[in-house]
Amino acid sequence: MKKKNIFVTRQIPEIGLRLLTQSGARVDVNPEDRALTRKELLKGVQGRDAVLCLLTDRIDDEVMAAAGPQCQIFSNCAVGYNNIDLEAAQRRGLRITNTPGVLTDATADFTWALLFAAARRVVESDAFMRTGQWQGWGPLQFLGTNVSGATLGIVGAGRIGENVALKSIGFGMRVLYTHPRKNFVLEKSLRAARVDLDVLLAQSDFISLHVPLTEKTRHLISSREFGLMKPHAILINTARGPVVDENALVKALRENRIAGAALDVYENEPVTAPGLLDLPNVVACPHLASATKEARSRMADIAARNLLAVLNGNEPLHAVV
Repeated sequence: MKKKNIFVTRQIPEIGLRLLTQSGARVDVNPEDRALTRKELLKGVQGRDAVLCLLTDRIDDEVMAAAGPQCQIFSNCAVGYNNIDLEAAQRRGLRITNTPGVLTDATADFTWALLFAAARRVVESDAFMRTGQWQGWGPLQFLGTNVSGATLGIVGAGRIGENVALKSIGFGMRVLYTHPRKNFVLEKSLRAARVDLDVLLAQSDFISLHVPLTEKTRHLISSREFGLMKPHAILINTARGPVVDENALVKALRENRIAGAALDVYENEPVTAPGLLDLPNVVACPHLASATKEARSRMADIAARNLLAVLNGNEPLHAVV
């Protein structure tokens, strides 16, 4: 039997690479710690039986055609798959898989880290200390806002949104959420209320985004939505960058229409909207919500197992198509 030929578009945790190499397949890995250029990606996938890719790789019909008709699967090492053209994959009979569930706690925990950092102005005050500006305690220094007893708005109450909301129980927060369906866990555990997005935006002190990126959710939060928010509201985004109109966000922050934003994702990564990083009321992190050793290792493990299952003629753990 011909030896299987696998391409991995970027270095992933060792557990995933070990599974692939121990399978007896030929495994080629992008040696650079960066996303491949378009030209490199098209060349790298040529003649492969399977490709393990990441959310930074745009897997469209051109890439699938470059891989060739023998290619069976693109295994996405991510929970989201907006980087992949699912219609093209279905036309070509390609399997697409993802890694849901394993990063839920890590992402939810990080959402809370961002929320507190913005609410209590941790990043601003840290910079103030490190630059030698502190001259001693003062009653008006870096006044933040209470988290306990505040209203938390969850936009998208799937796995991660639900987890974020459940972690609020220790802070006695009122929870509002939007979702296509009722979330009975949140309603039973927290007496959370399912409301329309406009109501959530108008009543929430903290607004946390947890929706997938689709044509319906692109720029879900833009100028109109910022106008509905409270002046002291803080927006947290650990979902996908294009869910927020980043230029509108910069304008809203400059004009004090909202109090702050805590971001882990951006509309045109790694580029950010002009002026965003100059604003003191923005906490900005480089897309690392799932960046725990445990979560990333499990993602690599599942992505590898998905890929190998398909190559072996079996059903993958997590199929998208």
